[in-house]
Amino acid sequence: MSAAKDEVLEVAGRAVTISNPDKVFFPKSGYTKLDLVRYYVAVAEGALRGVASRPMALKRFVNGAEGEAFFQKRAPTSRPEWIETVELSFPSGRTAEEIVVHDAAQLAWIINLGCIDLNPHPVRAGDLDHPDELRVDLDPVPGVPWAQIRDVAMVTRDVLKDFGLVGWPKTSGSRGMHIYCRIEPRWTFPEVRRAAVALAREVERRAPQIATSRWWKEERHGVFLDYNQNAKDRTVASAYSVRPLADARVSTPLMWDEVPTCEAEAFTLATVPRRFAEIGDPSKGIDEAIGSLDALLELSAEHEAAGFGDAPWPPHFAKQTGEPARVQLSRRKREDRPAAPKGEVPPPAPGKTVGPTGRRRTTMPLIEIARAASEAEARAGLQRWRTRHAEVWSHLAPSDILVDSMRGRNTTWTRIRINLRNVPEPERPPQEALEVDYDPWAGYQGPDRSGQLERPKRRRPAD
Repeated sequence: MSAAKDEVLEVAGRAVTISNPDKVFFPKSGYTKLDLVRYYVAVAEGALRGVASRPMALKRFVNGAEGEAFFQKRAPTSRPEWIETVELSFPSGRTAEEIVVHDAAQLAWIINLGCIDLNPHPVRAGDLDHPDELRVDLDPVPGVPWAQIRDVAMVTRDVLKDFGLVGWPKTSGSRGMHIYCRIEPRWTFPEVRRAAVALAREVERRAPQIATSRWWKEERHGVFLDYNQNAKDRTVASAYSVRPLADARVSTPLMWDEVPTCEAEAFTLATVPRRFAEIGDPSKGIDEAIGSLDALLELSAEHEAAGFGDAPWPPHFAKQTGEPARVQLSRRKREDRPAAPKGEVPPPAPGKTVGPTGRRRTTMPLIEIARAASEAEARAGLQRWRTRHAEVWSHLAPSDILVDSMRGRNTTWTRIRINLRNVPEPERPPQEALEVDYDPWAGYQGPDRSGQLERPKRRRPAD
């Protein structure tokens, strides 16, 4: 059998080689790698508006949308001289040369690596410490209808406007919506995140029945405004990104008058190029609509004065300013000791050292079902559990099934938990052995999250 012939495209004045052009990336629709490259070239003006001059994490699907993806932060060592990079530092203290895209040829070269969607950081290569975007990620709880997501988007638009910002909406290409605001690059990552927390709380205040700012999944309802997408080292699929779904759905910029009636499934690799040719890019003008975070930061200060503390950070981040002291209770003065904590730490599954919430207390009755390399494997385990506990399943709401995409070494893995809050207490099953028990860190000998191969020994306090 002869080897697949490469295809060379002329893009932005450069010859870009596409290897394995006929490789099928979307089996159900038949789209190939070459179809994907040609799509991005067709919408390059809009796609570049979302990624130009930004460091980009590469999420590579070398076996197509149904294959396992892996993250590559470091630019490939073998690359054309016209591929640009910038050194980015991460919360762990480590650094990496990440690719920076400026034109359609560089964009096509990245897609040839097997990148289906684009994941840029919210900073420009010229100033890596000050984001120029506030990113609002509307993440629905399972079972929330699409119409409710649109309603929360409209409330968010009004809040942004009231605080002096212009929001630019787009479908996420997955289950939710995104709203981006260009901002002056003069605030740090923690300050931008602080503004995002204030925004989320204000949207929740105005629409408490349909929106939430609660970080822990078991406490959420409706649509969650994910403020942590503004933390350093977090990336979001950018405008015109094709998502790794069977129908090759696209994260598509919208005009605000489209939002109340739009349908996410209408925007795909097949339909978006025609839409782009007919109406252009609805996000054109975003780079000129630069706003200030001053008003949102003032709101944040009001929240803090009223007793609202910082919201939880992602678990892999170091302890942040404003979090409770880490001094052992036995060493605190009695009057400084906090009130007895609420809830309890759920027990781990047999053979595991940590349970459904790690070491965190919760007031919700949680059990863990699966830890799997893929979501399909995790859901297969959930189905087995459901078969054994049909009487319990009948009490559960969609929002009681908590499916988490977790970060491993270079890939994600899936955890499934169940919230038994709607199950009568006498009927709640105990924590059982996991249906699927995958350990993404098995055999790993690399550095810990601080970047150190060995953790430093703790010093004994002086007598």
